[in-house]
Amino acid sequence: MSVQKFEDLIVWQKSQDFAVAIYERFSQVGDFRFRDQIFRASVSISNNIAEGFERKSAKEFIRFLRISQGSVSEVRSMTYLAERLTYISAAQLQTLLQQNTEISRMLHALIKSIQAKM
Repeated sequence: MSVQKFEDLIVWQKSQDFAVAIYERFSQVGDFRFRDQIFRASVSISNNIAEGFERKSAKEFIRFLRISQGSVSEVRSMTYLAERLTYISAAQLQTLLQQNTEISRMLHALIKSIQAKM
């Protein structure tokens, strides 16, 4: 079965779930700049997957997947900071890091798969 639309991509689905988890976890944080930045970065992950997919070019898709990887790294960095600032617990950090790492690995594998077909 080939992927016909970005919504079929598991990495996009997991990225959406991750953004929801970030929103749920940080919605009550009073540090508005921090909250806004982590929200924007988390949403950027799935949005860049979608935008790249719709470009209908392997080269462009890879470019947007790499941008998505950057957003994954930004959110990961911010979750470490969130734990240090006591916005989340160590257990919550680990849960978010597990999701984050899975998405990062999936993006890397998707890029490698597309490159192999080029």
